[in-house]
Amino acid sequence: MSGKTKKITLTSMFIALAYVAVAVGRIPIVLFLKYEPKDIIITLSGLIMGPITALTVSVATSLLEMFTISDTGIIGLLMNVISTCAFACTAAVIYKRKRTLGGAVAGIVTGYVAMVVTMLLWNYIITPLYMKIPRKDVVALIFSAILPFNLLKGGLNSAFTFLLYKPVIEGLRKARLIPKEDESAKRKTNIPLIAVSLAVIVTCVLVVLSINGII
Repeated sequence: MSGKTKKITLTSMFIALAYVAVAVGRIPIVLFLKYEPKDIIITLSGLIMGPITALTVSVATSLLEMFTISDTGIIGLLMNVISTCAFACTAAVIYKRKRTLGGAVAGIVTGYVAMVVTMLLWNYIITPLYMKIPRKDVVALIFSAILPFNLLKGGLNSAFTFLLYKPVIEGLRKARLIPKEDESAKRKTNIPLIAVSLAVIVTCVLVVLSINGII
């Protein structure tokens, strides 16, 4: 299998997985806001194959979502692409320049912050059109719902990306879909980072359960 064919195959695989994540993994959080784990898959595609791939997977998945399972139309498409790219493409660009554990941490954390800030600004612009409410009323929603939601979403996406990157890339190498020499040295398992990621996931899950009145 040629390098170009492998890239097309991998990109298609990531698009399919991201779409499945949207179709079966939506979790209502607050108001019209739903958590979807697709950003984890899109970010992994960017860390492994670069920011252009992350952009491609994001746009393709959002288009498939709009034409099949979404009821938010072009507005939903726009917000999906902006949110995902702010996180995934930012992380991928930084990691591409510095392919180390520190580069991965810096990329994902920066992507987290970029996504939160970007979505606050875009929700201020778009939400009045989507919900048909005055823009002044959106300000209250930003701090009571939109900001907490994006902090929660970014925390889950960051933690799961940290946990899944190494198993995913090792699996792809064993399947010979990416070359072994992509990384010059094997890295030891980072126990503190895994522990922090698990703690973030548990905390976010408990918050979601609390918001929905389950606990």
